[in-house]
Amino acid sequence: MPYDAVQRHLAVEKLVTRTGPEGQDRRYYRFRPARWYGGIITADCVGCGLLCRFCWVSDLVLGSPAKAGRFYSPRAVAQNLLLLAERHRINQLRLSGSEPTLGKRHLLQLLKELQREDYTFILETNGIPIAYDKEYAADLSRYGFIHVRVSLKGCSEEEFTALTGASQEGFKLQLGALKNLVGAGVSCHPSVMSSFSTGKSLEALKTRLKQLDPKLEEDVEVEELILYPHVERRLASAGLRYYTGYKPNRVPPEQV
Repeated sequence: MPYDAVQRHLAVEKLVTRTGPEGQDRRYYRFRPARWYGGIITADCVGCGLLCRFCWVSDLVLGSPAKAGRFYSPRAVAQNLLLLAERHRINQLRLSGSEPTLGKRHLLQLLKELQREDYTFILETNGIPIAYDKEYAADLSRYGFIHVRVSLKGCSEEEFTALTGASQEGFKLQLGALKNLVGAGVSCHPSVMSSFSTGKSLEALKTRLKQLDPKLEEDVEVEELILYPHVERRLASAGLRYYTGYKPNRVPPEQV
């Protein structure tokens, strides 16, 4: 039976956050420079409310968030990001790895720590917490250096359920997050995992995005499958077939 994406986000959030002496702590498992966006410093957090069959994170991070990584305060995360940014001379920062909008107090305090004019901060999210928490987009709008990439799991409600195992309502929430972000004036764009979708399905999604805001249709990013060995195992186990996919060392430059 499909699970409730909102309830699972709330349950996982309890596993990967805690109250610390400096605010809300969050679990992370890695800090690193990455090739995406032309070069970006990344903090990989632990814990997501979705179980995407194509997710690139390890089995431990995906399936056992209470055991993966360790807790960091917002200030410690900021220090790690800024140290790597200075060392590698990169002015772009991001949270990725799992669902970084879990632990809202942690994220907002982290953004406050990072509020510097010479950095761009990219928040990669499935958007669901930004939809069910009606104040989230407005809270993010206070930070002008942030850009939000909402990663849609397929092009429709049916594809969303096939790819994540969650109920179809979760896809509507993803679109709702984009609506909330646009309404709050937050810089954002949608990306869509299209490797399991037909051209007709993708065009139908673009029509829905245009109805929310024409710029969302213009800025939609087509995301394609990266075939890490553990991803291939998961897809085979789920019986999912894909149209396009790339080995990690053969990702086209336009996908990076």
